[in-house]
Parts: sequence; structure tokens; C-alpha cells
Amino acid sequence: MVHIALYYGLVLLVVVIALVRGDREIRIAAIVCLCASALSTALINVETQIAVSVALIDLGMLAFFVALALTTHRFWPLWAAGLQLTTLMGHGLRLLQPSLLNIAYAAAMRFWAYPILLILLAAALRSDRYRRLGLDFSA
Repeated sequence: MVHIALYYGLVLLVVVIALVRGDREIRIAAIVCLCASALSTALINVETQIAVSVALIDLGMLAFFVALALTTHRFWPLWAAGLQLTTLMGHGLRLLQPSLLNIAYAAAMRFWAYPILLILLAAALRSDRYRRLGLDFSA
């Protein structure tokens, strides 16, 4: 239970900093991450072989980050998309190898969320620098 509280503490910290310091893209990404995290927590069903609902949420997150990467001048969404792809590959691995231990599957699903949040945090903290340099194209 402590790890869930720590995770949501980090998510909320990132959302607050993104709303205060981030540009439009970062604010939207932070809110999308918060919603995806809440949906994943609410819909997880460990009784099934593969968490289909969570896999679909992760697929949606990948599509979001790829779309963002293709429409922005920033580099961070590309990193987030790559890490989200790694998360999605964890679902594929479970589909190909059903005997994969539940703990390994759960770790594969959760692990890459932390670096994505840290990338989003760094992007929010650097938004001021982009604004000062006149490189903020998203206002």
C-alpha cells in the first residue's frame, strides 16, 4: 500500500508543478497521466491472464505520446512515447508467455511510469527557460 501512496504522491506533485509552471502540452500530458493512472488502478483485474483494460489504457497513452511527439517542437514526448512502448511490450510479453510470474508482469506494467513522470516533471520545470528564450510555441 505504501508504494501506491508514493506513486500517487509523485503523480500529484507532477500535476501540480505542470499546472503551475508547464506550458499547455505539459499541463495536458500531466492530466492525461493522472487520468490514466486512476483508470488503471480502478480497472485492474489480476484474475485475468492479461490485464486487457490496463493494456488498452497503455495503448491509448502510447498513442497520446506519439501524437504529441509528432506535433511539438520538444523532445521529451518522444522519450515518454518510447518508455510507454516498453510498458506496452510488457503486456505483449505476458500474452506470448502466459506462465510469466504475476510479480514480473506487474513490475513490467508499473516500472516505466516513474521515468515518464520524471521526464514530465523535468519538462515542466524547464518550461520557463523555453518561454524566456522565446521558444514556447504552445502557449
